[in-house]
Amino acid sequence: MKKVKTIAGKMAPLPRNNVDTDQIMPKQHLKRVERTGFGPFLFHDWAYDHEDEPIPDFILNHPEYQDSKVLVSGHNFGSGSSREHAPWGLEDWGFEAIVAPSFADIFYNNCVNIGLLPVVLSEAEVTELTELAHDPGNHVVVDLDKQTVTCGDFQATFEIDPHAKHRLANGLDNIGLTLQHADAIDRFETARPGFKPSLA
Repeated sequence: MKKVKTIAGKMAPLPRNNVDTDQIMPKQHLKRVERTGFGPFLFHDWAYDHEDEPIPDFILNHPEYQDSKVLVSGHNFGSGSSREHAPWGLEDWGFEAIVAPSFADIFYNNCVNIGLLPVVLSEAEVTELTELAHDPGNHVVVDLDKQTVTCGDFQATFEIDPHAKHRLANGLDNIGLTLQHADAIDRFETARPGFKPSLA
């Protein structure tokens, strides 16, 4: 998992509340066994019509937003099911951070697990940032160390759980967290009596 330090670039505005995981990554696209390759299916039912043609009005179909790094959205982002494919798709599309007034808990944790930074700001701050995002010329900087979001004269600070911040800053997924205790695991396995079942 990559380390998260500073994220800088364009923002894509998606001012909708209760964006659930089935809207982020529709169920018909959950057939892949890899964690990658979900980006093209992101928000598919909003981005494409019944003939699978792009809907021009959808924000991510606008050419000027194709390289956005930050998605700005509404309350309760990532609600619904616990499918990990939703943050996988967001990351695979190219997003490195999601800014919203609130997130579903499981979705928030799934983001942290893969290095996708979820940022909680107040509703007023998100509203202001959304307005700025409607101009693709406005670039945002999200600084995890300072816990700040800046865009021109706009600046806001965000809270984040220290453990989540540690994991993101050091690029530690669940396996990485476990490997931090590799020496202790080795000592335990070495001392385990031989008559007991193998742990391997």
